[in-house]
Amino acid sequence: MSAAGRGSARAALLVAAVLGVALVVVIAVRTPWSLLPTPPGGAAPVSDDAGLPAAVVARAEALAADIRPASLANLLLGLAVSALFGLTRLGSRLVAALGRPVGQRWPLTVLLGTVALVVVGRLATLPISAYGEVVRHRYGLSTRSWPLWLRDVAVSTAIDAGLTALGLLALVALARRAPRTWWAWAAGGAAALVVVGSFLYPVVIEPAFNSFTPLAAGQLRTDLLELAEESGTPVEDVLVADASRRTTALNAYVSGFGSTRRVVLYDTLLSDVPDDEIESIVAHELGHVATDDVLTGTLIGALGAAGAVALLGWLLGWTPLLRRAGADSAGDPRVVPLVMLLVALGTLVSTPVQNLVSRHVEARADLHALDLTDDAAAFEEMQRRLAETNVSDPSPPVPWQWWFGSHPTAAQRIAMAEDWLRLDDR
Repeated sequence: MSAAGRGSARAALLVAAVLGVALVVVIAVRTPWSLLPTPPGGAAPVSDDAGLPAAVVARAEALAADIRPASLANLLLGLAVSALFGLTRLGSRLVAALGRPVGQRWPLTVLLGTVALVVVGRLATLPISAYGEVVRHRYGLSTRSWPLWLRDVAVSTAIDAGLTALGLLALVALARRAPRTWWAWAAGGAAALVVVGSFLYPVVIEPAFNSFTPLAAGQLRTDLLELAEESGTPVEDVLVADASRRTTALNAYVSGFGSTRRVVLYDTLLSDVPDDEIESIVAHELGHVATDDVLTGTLIGALGAAGAVALLGWLLGWTPLLRRAGADSAGDPRVVPLVMLLVALGTLVSTPVQNLVSRHVEARADLHALDLTDDAAAFEEMQRRLAETNVSDPSPPVPWQWWFGSHPTAAQRIAMAEDWLRLDDR
């Protein structure tokens, strides 16, 4: 590597370090590490069963025993396939072969190579995904027909392949045009894409999988709109998603910004869930809006994306790594498999950090729901209903929860509600 190349790599590493520090500061400042003071007599104990019947807990544990090994196998197989293409000449040869019919024109080579790698990776894990769908059918969680399942797989693969291909096309183009500073431009672009994606997701991605209709006029709709006003986060509409086409799970969320902000209810909520429990789950979602969780998440995502791209700039300046992957530089289309592997590894490493933050943020939204509705009984019953209907293990193994748990467990959420009740003699 030339002196200029070494200088560029060192600069990329320095910028990655600075952005990493900024990310740590934002996470440290914006994450609600402590929510409630310890009530008199100490915190409520976290039960193993969250007060659920033994049969319900046994069913959830049986599902976990069936699905967790498959989830791990899916993750490891996906990484193995990425490593096979990214750390051997197999990936670079595949990309080069796809470029021959188009005259090795680099833009088409990048696009074709990326799409092919995404599709191959999805096909490799498809049997495990199908097994997971069989298990979800067995436990009554999935209601999808197999044609609909295949349609969903095809749509998600197409979206993933398209977005990944455009991102890698931009990266390779920048690396060819500005070999020494491409990573700086790409880092800025990655941060901008995170911000744009946060705004576009509700209006572009969500409709690809669900249809939405306004909730019919009635007391529930009136109460939810009033709840949003009381929360200080007015919404434009209350919509119902046709989730029952795919699942029996219960859920609701708030999406959009400003004039596009809306409460979305799964239609499964409207069958036999009491209104006070629906209001509790919606109050939780409104808590995310009230505390600007989406904006904070967007900022964290933008910093993380920019820092990751800067780190990528340093790694792609390492000649032995490029040589192993069969690429000459970051501007070589044959670098695509290596970049995809590095992104997959970065995503895996960052997962427990993201989930650590998410669990605290979700707990704060729970507290908002309790304060807004002043109804701990409805909150606790909703948590038990969610755990039973969604067949969720109320107390999963600590390592699993630490790495993959994005929400507090049902037992932890109910224990917090008990603490909330005991404070100030509620």
